[in-house]
Amino acid sequence: MTTITPRRLAVSSLLAAGALLLAGCGSAVAPAATGTDDGREPVSLQNCGRDFVVDEVPDAVVGMHPSQTELLLRLGVADRLVGQAQAAAQALPADVADLAADVPVIGGAMPPSREDLLSVQPDFVYSPTTYEFTAEQGFASIEQLDQAGSAVYVATGGCSDRRMTGEVADLFTDIDNLGAIFDVRAEADQLVSQARADLAVVADAIEDVDRLRVAQVYVEGTTLSAIGAGVEYDILALAGADNVFSPDQPAFADFFAAAITPESLAAEAPDALVFTVYDENHESAVRDYLTSTFPDLPAVREGRLIAVSSADVFPGTLGNVSAVRQIAEGLYPEAF
Repeated sequence: MTTITPRRLAVSSLLAAGALLLAGCGSAVAPAATGTDDGREPVSLQNCGRDFVVDEVPDAVVGMHPSQTELLLRLGVADRLVGQAQAAAQALPADVADLAADVPVIGGAMPPSREDLLSVQPDFVYSPTTYEFTAEQGFASIEQLDQAGSAVYVATGGCSDRRMTGEVADLFTDIDNLGAIFDVRAEADQLVSQARADLAVVADAIEDVDRLRVAQVYVEGTTLSAIGAGVEYDILALAGADNVFSPDQPAFADFFAAAITPESLAAEAPDALVFTVYDENHESAVRDYLTSTFPDLPAVREGRLIAVSSADVFPGTLGNVSAVRQIAEGLYPEAF
C-alpha cells in the first residue's frame, strides 16, 4: 500500500481543489479617494470577485505557500511577515531563505488550521488559490479572516473563474497589485521587467524550432493524470510545446486535470513528457514508472522526460517564469 505523506497530500490537494475554489478573478488596483496615516493612498481592488480596500500598508502578513512567501521577500517586505505557511512543502530559494529565518512557520506541508492562522493575527494574507480558505477542511475562511480584520489576496490565476484559463502573465497583475498594496512599486516594476525579459529570451530562442508534441502529466504511485488547462497549459505553450492535452478537449471542460489510462497516453505518442514533482524521491519514482510503463514512447526513447517542481506551477509564483525556461531548454537544448 502506498504511504500518503503530508507533502504528497499538499500536492494532491492542488489537483483536488478546483471544485472548492470561490468565484472571481484578480484585477488591477486603483487608489481610493482619501489619504491614510502612513501617507499612502488607500488601495482598492477586486480579487476573486470581491471588492475591498487596503487602507494602510499591511504590517502583519502571512504567505500561504513558500512561493507566495518568496515573492513577498523579493518585494522587500520581510519585516512585515508574521507567518509563513506550508513551509514543509518546499524550501525557499537559498538567496532569500535567510530573510525568513525568524518568520514563524504556521502548520506543516498543508495549509494551516483556522486556529493556527488566526493566532498570528494577520492583517494581510497572500495565497496561491482559494483552497487554502476552505472552511470544510478546517482552514480559516475568507469571511472569518475578514471578520478578524485581515485582508485576503489570492493569486489571480488561482481564482476559480480564472483557474482554467490562467496565464503566466497573471503573475504580473499580482506583482503590480502587491507593489501598490505595500507601497513598493519600484521593486514590483523591477520584478515584472526581469520576468518579461526572461520570457522574451525564451521566445527568441525557440522562434524557429519545429515544435514537439508534449504531454504534461502528474503521477502518484500508478495513478496517472493529464494536465490540459490553466497556467500549466500556458507554461508549456510559452516553452514552445505543441500541447497534447488542451482546454478545448471535453476532459478539461470543468477542471485543469483529468485521470487518464496508460493506454490513452501511449496512443498519443508524445515526443516529450513534462511532469511535476515535490521532491527527489518523487521524481525518481515517476521516472521509473514512466520508463517501465512506456518503453516505446518517443518521449522515453529520446530521453525527453522533464521534471518540474510542483511549486513552480502554482498560480502567482515567480517559478512560472523559470519553469518556462527549464522546459524550453529540456525540449530544445540546441536553441540555448
